[in-house]
Amino acid sequence: MKALVFLEPGRMELQDVPKPECPDRGMVVKVEACGVCGSDLRTFRNGHPRVRPPWVIGHEVAGVVVEVGKEVRKFSVGDRVAVAPPVYCGVCWYCRRGIYYLCVNQRELAQAWPGGFAEYMAIPEEALAFGSIHRIPEGLSFEEAAISEPASSCVNAHEIAGTSLEDTVVIIGAGPIGCFHVEIARVRGARKIILMDVLESRLELAQRFSPDVLIRNAPGSSEHIDRVFALTDGLGASVVVVACPSGEAQQDAIAMAAKGGRILFFGGLPKDNSKVAFDSNLIHYRGLHVIGATTFSPKHHEVVLDMFATGKIHAREYITHVLPLEKFAEGFDALLSGKALKVVLKP
Repeated sequence: MKALVFLEPGRMELQDVPKPECPDRGMVVKVEACGVCGSDLRTFRNGHPRVRPPWVIGHEVAGVVVEVGKEVRKFSVGDRVAVAPPVYCGVCWYCRRGIYYLCVNQRELAQAWPGGFAEYMAIPEEALAFGSIHRIPEGLSFEEAAISEPASSCVNAHEIAGTSLEDTVVIIGAGPIGCFHVEIARVRGARKIILMDVLESRLELAQRFSPDVLIRNAPGSSEHIDRVFALTDGLGASVVVVACPSGEAQQDAIAMAAKGGRILFFGGLPKDNSKVAFDSNLIHYRGLHVIGATTFSPKHHEVVLDMFATGKIHAREYITHVLPLEKFAEGFDALLSGKALKVVLKP
C-alpha cells in the first residue's frame, strides 16, 4: 500500500509499505481522509520523542472498516468510522472514575501504532476497548469526520470551564482550534465572543464563523487588553481561551480576565521556552481560575460527531484544502503560512 513515511525531521516520503494485518481483537480501516494536525507539523519539523522513524503518522482519521478480527462484535465490515488517537488504559485512578482525558497511561494511535497517512490502518484491541472509535453519522462526509478529533478537545475544555449564558469569551488564536472554540462557546450560549490573532490573514479566514468581535493583538502592545475591558463595561472577560503556543498570550489572558474568570491554557508552549512570568497577585486578588486543557474522553468525540452532523459546528467550513498524499508538502506549506485552516489528505 501507499503510505507517507516520516524518515527524519524535515523529511517525509511516499513509499510502498506492507498492508497491515488484522489483529484478532482489532480491525483494519481503509483510510478515506486524514486531517493534518499542528502536532503533525511539529513532528515533521522537529521530530517527536514518541515517534521513532521510519514511521507513519497522521491521527485525524476517517474511513471504512474492511476487516474485523474474529473476536470483534462492536464493528462490522462496511462501517464508516471516525478514528481519534487517544487510547486509554481503563484501569488507572482517573479511568476508573471516567476521567479518561487524565489517564496516566494514555497512548496514541500514530505514535504507539502506525497512523493514518496511508491507504490502510490497523486498529488495535486496546483502541477498541478504551479508545475513541465511533461510527460516522449519516450525511457526514469522511473529510468532515476526520477533523472531529481537535474539536473534541475543545468541547472538553469548555465543559471543564463551565462556559454558559452570561459569559463573555475571549479566544486568543484564530487558527482552526480557535475557531472551534468560537463555535462551541456559541453552542454553550456565551453572550459575547471575541476572537483575536496577531495575523490579519487568520482573522480574515475566521470571519466565516461570525465571532462578535475580531481584534488584532499586535505583539508588544496592550491595546487589545484595553479593548476587552472597553467591550465588557470595565469588567474583563469571564472566560479566556489561549488557543496558541504563546507565553505572551498566556500573560495577556490573565491580564484581561474578569474577577472570578476562568482561563483555559489550551495551546502548549515549546519545551525549551515554557517558563512564563506573570503577576500572581492578579490571580490571587481577582480570584481567577487557571485551567490546563489538552485532550478529551470518548464521550466528547461522540458528541462532536453529532454536533457536526446537526450543523451546530460547521465542519465543512474548516476544510480549506483537500489533497492527495503525494501533495502533502503543499498542504503543510499552506498551514505554516497561515493560508489554510484545516488540510485533509486523501490516500
